[in-house]
Amino acid sequence: MPSLAAARAANAAFSPAYFPVAVFVGGTSGIGRACAEAFARYTQGNAHIIIVGRNKSAADEIIASFPKPTKPEAKHEFVSCDVFLMRNIQATTASFRERLPKINFLVLSPGLANLRGRDETVEGIDKRLGLHYYTRWKFVYDLLPLIREAKNAGEDAKVMSILGAAYGGPISLDNLGLKKSYSTSKSGLVTPTYTDLMFEHHARENPDLAFIHTNPGAVATPIMKSNYWVFRQFIALRNALSTAPEDSAEYMLYALLQTERGFSRRNQRGDDIGNLRYFSFDKMEPVWEHSREEIDRALAVKIDSA
Repeated sequence: MPSLAAARAANAAFSPAYFPVAVFVGGTSGIGRACAEAFARYTQGNAHIIIVGRNKSAADEIIASFPKPTKPEAKHEFVSCDVFLMRNIQATTASFRERLPKINFLVLSPGLANLRGRDETVEGIDKRLGLHYYTRWKFVYDLLPLIREAKNAGEDAKVMSILGAAYGGPISLDNLGLKKSYSTSKSGLVTPTYTDLMFEHHARENPDLAFIHTNPGAVATPIMKSNYWVFRQFIALRNALSTAPEDSAEYMLYALLQTERGFSRRNQRGDDIGNLRYFSFDKMEPVWEHSREEIDRALAVKIDSA
């Protein structure tokens, strides 16, 4: 387990011979923001950094804090996208494929914390399941060609989902997407398992790329704000005992940069945890097919724009 100082030292040694392109989905707050800021700091601003989210004012503030680059090709930008909806993601990824030559690092950290029951978008996907899994599935699936371009050029080509490695649970093929039986606790258990299976699928088909599923542990982030009084008290205690986002980001970036290829599961200190609490490996293909069908179904929903 690396110390924070060791993680920082390893990250500071990152000095690629190529010009990096990094996309941070959910990068306007919390761990995602801290990861984008750390990446900008270690590249001295000399990278194409894209922050994807809904909060433009937060993104503008983040980008303004980045080191001023010295390379003319450096670019720091915000792309507005409500990632609750699959059609918004599809429009965003289509734009990326048209204008970006490659993606070296795709970091996914959108999240939602509440105590509500099933709460569906207009596309019929539960918001919590959506942000924690289907949103990630769609971004990775759509942007894989650009990640492949980076690897074909002999560069880093990595995807990281910051969620809950080793904090999942068994899944039922009779209740995929929790359509038959839903609860907050069930959602919290299935999405890490779904993510493991998604990354395992990608790694089997692309063994030279890196797919990293991390568990950041308890981190004091804005996602923990809630209208529920009891939940707020729990979160206040948790935050008092939790890691600061900027420190967590050092470990997450360490996990990202240290993983060379294949599927890796990492804990809150960036350590590889192997198959610890890895559930439902035999259900990888059914979950993959369900995910593709569910997203296709969501995209086919007619939405009244009036």
